[in-house]
Amino acid sequence: MVKEIIQINLDNEMDLILAHKRCMKIAEMCGMASSFQTRFSTAVSEVARCAIAKGTNSLLVLGLNIKKATQKEIIAVITDSVDLKNCSPEAFIYASKISGNIQYNYANNQSETKISQPISAPGLLSEAKIKSIIDYFKFEPPLSPYDEIRKKNIELIVLSEKLTESENKYKQLANTIPILICVLNERNNVLLVNESLENYLDLPFLSFDRKTLINFIHPEDIDNLLEGWNKAKQNRSDFLGETRIKSGSNYIWHLTSIIPNKAEDGSFNSWLVYFVDINAQKMIVETLKDNTELKLIQRELESANSKLRFKNKELEQFAYIASHDLQEPLRKIMIMLSRAGEHLSEDQKKNYYFDRITLAAGRLSNLITDVLNYSRIDNKTQQFEEVDLDDILVEVLGDLSLVIEEKNAIVNVNPLPKVLGLGTQLRQLFYNLINNALKFTTIQPTVTVNYGDIPKDEKLLGSPENYHIISVADNGIGMDSKYSERIFDMFQRLHERDQYGGNGIGLALCRRIIENHNGLINFSSNPGEGTTFWIYIPKK
Repeated sequence: MVKEIIQINLDNEMDLILAHKRCMKIAEMCGMASSFQTRFSTAVSEVARCAIAKGTNSLLVLGLNIKKATQKEIIAVITDSVDLKNCSPEAFIYASKISGNIQYNYANNQSETKISQPISAPGLLSEAKIKSIIDYFKFEPPLSPYDEIRKKNIELIVLSEKLTESENKYKQLANTIPILICVLNERNNVLLVNESLENYLDLPFLSFDRKTLINFIHPEDIDNLLEGWNKAKQNRSDFLGETRIKSGSNYIWHLTSIIPNKAEDGSFNSWLVYFVDINAQKMIVETLKDNTELKLIQRELESANSKLRFKNKELEQFAYIASHDLQEPLRKIMIMLSRAGEHLSEDQKKNYYFDRITLAAGRLSNLITDVLNYSRIDNKTQQFEEVDLDDILVEVLGDLSLVIEEKNAIVNVNPLPKVLGLGTQLRQLFYNLINNALKFTTIQPTVTVNYGDIPKDEKLLGSPENYHIISVADNGIGMDSKYSERIFDMFQRLHERDQYGGNGIGLALCRRIIENHNGLINFSSNPGEGTTFWIYIPKK
């Protein structure tokens, strides 16, 4: 076990003198004979002279090596960043002749020379004696004015190193904590900025004024911040506020504190400015505020929905009663027209406009029926069930068989899926679409019902795999895409009544049916090129 007594930096000839004298003194205090004191000190001095002349960062450490109670020795260790033995082999040869106990090692750009001298009476060198030797050199009076100056310089260097270490620790702490910090003087000059704040800045932060702050502070917050800063200077007081600081393309809320930076005597001429991220807390507060407003809106919506459901129920009842009450006198009118016409000739019927009256009454009857059907579409009182669309198409084509036969139409129906829905409404849907395809044409009608095709450039709320996609295509007159926003509205007609029949409710009824099934319907068409209606029915 080695107990260090003293260290000596080997820089110049004065250090060589100090090294020699202190080697002699330690040897003397350990009870060595004069000849051994001289031999040990001279060997150390030879290597030390080589280190001073050719070495770099040379250091001599003198100590006592206690191998065991009966075996103790003085040891001198000289370290250097230069291969001393290679630089001056003569010095090491001479030192080895003087002292036979010398070891040398050079590795990793570091040389180490150990010179030792056994103590002849190790028993006399007790723990108390060793402590007194260490204390002697700790409080040893200067050997010369140079030694005194050197001691003071060493003390100053130690203090400087401690101060630098302390400053580095505080600087590291200021740079690593997640708080943006700067120091200002009374003339608005920025004296110091920590790394956390620098990371927010695109430009140097030199002055605490509007021109500089606009680079990273939200424009709406600058006036409040500068007003607080001016009051803090005038009143020598603190300022606390909230500021938004730019981070990329966003602004992050920070709690801003401006605090006088007081010295030990109570005076101050600078201020500490802290910006602490409170964006998460602000978002929570805003979210709670929004939730409160959302609840109020939700209650208002629930109230409005309740009133709307009541009005819809009233409207549905009105539509049913009105259509029933209108159909009854209309049927009587048609019956009386039929009976009155039995005794009239064809010329008399034309003179009394019997054909026009009968046609108008028929249109009115169809209109009342369509309005009633439209008002009855509601799935809230009906349960969805599995519907085989192949069976639905068989029924629809049966109903339209006379029209198909009359127009010599070609109807192609590919296998269709089973879907979840309401059979009566889906039957009405396909009836209207195929009937339109047969109606709006000037040539032999061709209608194709297909399953699984996906239209180009289609934008859905979800993946196409979530829908049954069915198309109804015809070779009819087609229509312009500019009508895509109104074609499914009630009572919308794109042609004169005398060209093509209908009352403009059919496609509105189709859209209401498909929306009732949580699906979508749209079309693709060009004038003279036919029309394809696309039906999307959710699989779940």
